[in-house]
Amino acid sequence: MIPLASTSNGSLDAFGNDPWWIILIKAVAVFVVLVLLTLFNIWWERRVVARMQHRIGPNMNGPFGLLQSLADGVKLALKEDLTPTLADKVVFTLAPILAAVPAFVTFSVIPFGPTVDFFGHRTPLQLTDLPVAVLFVMAVASIGIYGIVLAGWSSGSTYSLLGGLRSSAQMISYEVAMGLALVAVFMYAGSMSTSQIVAAQHDFWFGLILLPSFVIYTIAMVGETNRAPFDLPEAEGELVGGFHTEYSSLKFALFFLAEYINMGTVSALATTLFLGGWHAPFWLDHVWAGANQGYLPVVWFFGKVLFFIFIFIWLRGSLPRLRYDQFMAFGWKRLIPVSLVWILAVATMRAARNEHVGFNRETVMIVVGVLLVVFLLLFFIPEKHKDQDAGEAYDGRTPPPPPPRTTGFPVPPMPAGGAVRGAAAPLTFRGQDTVSEVRNG
Repeated sequence: MIPLASTSNGSLDAFGNDPWWIILIKAVAVFVVLVLLTLFNIWWERRVVARMQHRIGPNMNGPFGLLQSLADGVKLALKEDLTPTLADKVVFTLAPILAAVPAFVTFSVIPFGPTVDFFGHRTPLQLTDLPVAVLFVMAVASIGIYGIVLAGWSSGSTYSLLGGLRSSAQMISYEVAMGLALVAVFMYAGSMSTSQIVAAQHDFWFGLILLPSFVIYTIAMVGETNRAPFDLPEAEGELVGGFHTEYSSLKFALFFLAEYINMGTVSALATTLFLGGWHAPFWLDHVWAGANQGYLPVVWFFGKVLFFIFIFIWLRGSLPRLRYDQFMAFGWKRLIPVSLVWILAVATMRAARNEHVGFNRETVMIVVGVLLVVFLLLFFIPEKHKDQDAGEAYDGRTPPPPPPRTTGFPVPPMPAGGAVRGAAAPLTFRGQDTVSEVRNG
């Protein structure tokens, strides 16, 4: 392992020494980059999904339609801002702000590149860093949940309230799996600082060494950001628009902005923790000495971030929405147990290595293979069927008999075994009721 204190970009001593004007420029640059990245991501998503569905997509405003997102933002700003009569007006106004501000703050500890020469000062391409920077990102991102919950509660709408409750349960559940996926990274890097984690991946990316953690984090980050196929808080088929049903104009735009910035945040965190951060891909620095020097690593960083953004877009254009009980069961009964088993395995291997126990590559591969087999088998364990009557198992082939009814409402009979599927069956009546009795109630 590389000694973190001796690396040029792995020590926390490089932070906190910049003049105030450099800190201000960094903060403004992070804000501008996130806004521009959001506008680009919206355009890119519409273009990619249009190509997947054999459509054209936005192509009128600006070159290749790049100004379409800006036009949509201006349209939202000029729309009438409506507030429901039954809404709690103070909370209704603060909720979108509470959702958008944490999305910006989380990027303050993300490293964009190495230490560079900036107007005669040596400064890292990162706003700041902390010994517990990753925990800071998780804590600040959790504040955004309050904005969504309060938005649903303060709207005075049942659909908005249900969307807010769904979102809170979903984000809290998948934050547990996401946090457990990061434990193995902390054990391998020996630190929770983002700059030190990037420095520890100079030779090997953690996404390759800790593949199960990488897969679990990738799944959890989709659920954390309420994106398809996990966009159940915004299920328009049952909740109209979810927690932001009653919002319009700039308030709705803030929720829209928060969602896309959160996509960038989890993608940047995945790049930092699993794909080597701003390090050159495919280890180009071994054949090209300048691959990790100057401002060029910023290109590598955003290239990896856009790769994860493309995964978000690809999933939205490919997969249907899950049922809510399936989604929650997947998080609690699959991801979390597998994460705990994987953490135990990683801790065992690290402890054995520290005690100088012989752990060769074949042994590690066997352990990883067994864990992956267990991971796959968990998806094929059938759950107990709910349709059981008096302790008798349901064979799953013939439907159980309907419960006896005493009402006089017409009920169509079940199709016979040899009946043609889709053929209309005559209506029959249960009990001794006549047609006149049914009409008279």
